[in-house]
Amino acid sequence: MPVMVSIVLANLVASMDTTIANTTMPIITKELGGFELYAWSFASYMIMSTVVSPVAGRISDLYGRKKIFAVGIILFLLGSMLCGFSNSMLQLVIYRAVQGIGAGVMMPFPAIIAGDLFPVEKRGKIQAFFTAMWGLSAILAPMLGAMFVEYANWRWIFFINIPICIVSVALLYFYKEVYQPKKSKVDLLGAFIFAVGVSLLLLTTIVESNIYVYALLGIVLMAIFVAYEKRHESPIVPLSLLKNPPIAWMIVNSFLACASLFGASNYIPLFLQKEGYSIFISGVALLGMSFGWMAMAVPAGKWIVKWGYGRLLIIGNIFLVLSGVMLLFLSEGTGFWYASTAMFVQGLAFGMIATVSVIGSQQLVKAHEKGISTSLQLFSRNIGTAIGVTVMGAFLVKTTDFYLGTSNMFLYGFIVSLFALASSFMIKAKHT
Repeated sequence: MPVMVSIVLANLVASMDTTIANTTMPIITKELGGFELYAWSFASYMIMSTVVSPVAGRISDLYGRKKIFAVGIILFLLGSMLCGFSNSMLQLVIYRAVQGIGAGVMMPFPAIIAGDLFPVEKRGKIQAFFTAMWGLSAILAPMLGAMFVEYANWRWIFFINIPICIVSVALLYFYKEVYQPKKSKVDLLGAFIFAVGVSLLLLTTIVESNIYVYALLGIVLMAIFVAYEKRHESPIVPLSLLKNPPIAWMIVNSFLACASLFGASNYIPLFLQKEGYSIFISGVALLGMSFGWMAMAVPAGKWIVKWGYGRLLIIGNIFLVLSGVMLLFLSEGTGFWYASTAMFVQGLAFGMIATVSVIGSQQLVKAHEKGISTSLQLFSRNIGTAIGVTVMGAFLVKTTDFYLGTSNMFLYGFIVSLFALASSFMIKAKHT
């Protein structure tokens, strides 16, 4: 039980930090100045957390879960403390990157440790519990941000993480690790090439000039990374995993699903605020997604034993396409309940897709590959989400008609969800 509390607390602060910063960053920028760095306060966190996640998973395969997870919590604590003491936007951007490194290390471990400690039929319920933290953070973060700004100071949105992280690290003492690490030399050069290459590719979603330069350099470095990893005796990302068809197609499906409609949750509150709803009520609409997610994730472990991975992922992607159809009809005057229902259906989709693909990424590989396999699933989701949010944002801001922009945005999501559904038919895997 103490271990579960430790994981939940770490998961909660990592999930809350992005949202709570979103709601208060205009006030922070007003005090610190440096508005030209506004976007980078989010980008530095997002890039570092995305890049570090698969590397952390691989290192945990080599050296064990407990130590690496503890390092991630401590780094997040340090980054939070530094952010709270920032005196300029440049400092905040740098310290948010430190926070992002800590978050990137922490994020894979709820799924990895659950895979170590619980049988497959119970894992869906555990994953649903972790997912609930993301739904809770969507509601708590705006409320806490507003409370700190009104009654204290914006710096407390970072300082509040410190005692939570201390408790999380302390409770981790009770974790008796069951996984026996397969020690080997860490591929530091491979990790560096991978980190720089992915960072350059992610920068194409943020920068406004020289996009093609960043993209080309990123592609070249990733090509070098693949060639280098093929020859390394202990690669940071074992490319042999991609020769496992179910694993490879699960990665593709996770990427396409998140690139299609996962970013919708970023824009539904904006749509409802345009319709006249308050910031709080527009955030409450996202609870529909959390409820749908948990409704599917809780029984998913038992369903895998009975039906296998492929069938369940097809069902999950059918729900995803259905949510896309519903969002296509989201228009002026459709209101709170329609949006909430669409989010509920989307929650059913991602609850099934995310839970089944994570469990599959653990069950269909060897024990010493479980960490990196799980992390690659999360990595593919993060990359897909970053691309999806960027493309949707482009559709929204490059039109003077808000409702036309949302229609084009959701049309894009629906089309990509069809590709996600098609990829799910390629996953031929049963429970092992």
